[in-house]
Parts: sequence; C-alpha cells; structure tokens
Amino acid sequence: MFFARHKTSMPSPAQALPGRAEPIATAERHFVLGRPLKGPYPESCQTAVFGMGCFWGAERRFWSLGDGVFVTAAGYAGGYTPNPTYKEVCSGLTGHNEVVLVVYHPAVLPFARLLQTFWESHDPTQGMRQGNDIGTQYRSGVYVADPDLRAQAEASRAAYDAALKLRGFSPITTEIRDLPPFYFAEDYHQQYLAKNPNGYCGLGGTGVACPTGVAG
Repeated sequence: MFFARHKTSMPSPAQALPGRAEPIATAERHFVLGRPLKGPYPESCQTAVFGMGCFWGAERRFWSLGDGVFVTAAGYAGGYTPNPTYKEVCSGLTGHNEVVLVVYHPAVLPFARLLQTFWESHDPTQGMRQGNDIGTQYRSGVYVADPDLRAQAEASRAAYDAALKLRGFSPITTEIRDLPPFYFAEDYHQQYLAKNPNGYCGLGGTGVACPTGVAG
C-alpha cells in the first residue's frame, strides 16, 4: 500500500530477491475468528487463495462471509522469492502479489460463492493495478490445488468476462493457476481492518453482477 515503486512488469527468476529460508513472524490466531492462523485445519475444509489488490480489504470480504469460513490470512504468492517481507514484495522484485488465503467448509460455503465474492469485489480488468494501487503485487489472481476448482474458476472467468464486455469493460486480466507456495504476511497485516476499522481499503468492484450460474 505505501512502499510501492509502481513496477508493472514481472521480474525474471534471476532478477528476483533471494528471500530467506525461514518464514517471517506472523500472528498465531485469527483476530476475528480466534482460530489458529496456520492450522491445523479441519479435514473437511478446502483451501483457495485470491489476489484482488490490497489484501487488507480483500481479507475482510472473505472472513465476513460467515460460518462457512474457517480462517483467512493475508499473505504473498505467485512469485519466486521464498518467505518474502512486505517491503520486498512492494519492491516488485519478488514476483509475488498480495493475496488472501481462505480455508472454508465447502459443504456450507461452495467455492462458487467465493468466486462470486472475488469477481464482484474488485475490477479484474486492470492488469498490474487495482484502482490507485499500482504494481505487480496488486494483480488479480485465483490459485487452487484441485483441478475441478480450477475448472470452475476458469469457467467463471469466461462468463464474467462476457458480462463485463457487454458493459464496455476491457478483457479480464486475472491469472488462474495451480496453488503456488503461500507465505503468511507479517502480524500487523493480519485482519488489519478489524484492528484498524478506519484503515485504508482500496477495494472497489465494477458494479457488474456475477452471472447467474457462475455463483452456483
């Protein structure tokens, strides 16, 4: 949010910062839900990771979905640098974007509902930015380990892209990939807007609803 150098092209693996072998320190428990941030998670849960700009507002959108969410966490993914810090990610030299880990109960909260929240809560057509937040760390992305979930995400992208084009928007730039390593962000980023209710939130959607059928 505040250290960005507005780098809008991805670094190569050779250009990426070296990072570190050990994870950086973070919170032990979710500030809102009270559950262990790093697990263990119930076996009935599934995991998905979403990048949609500043992770402060994005994380709040997901923990606010209710009982189907077991835990959420702010973090970094999609790049090369192991165990990066916030400042390193904002340099544009790690390849990571700001993301939210969502651990959820699919029997209570279908993945399609997460996709609806994702698409409707940001503008997925902006490339390496989200509103006034500019840089590779603000790109849009969906990351899942399950092939069926990836197929759902890709189908929803195609349907939402068509809906946006009807309203005059540019093509969606969201990347959809198999789940890469997720690195927990520093303690102060976790559930930031619960700790700081008047804090910065750059999240803003397009105003276009997720098409019927995409959200389940």
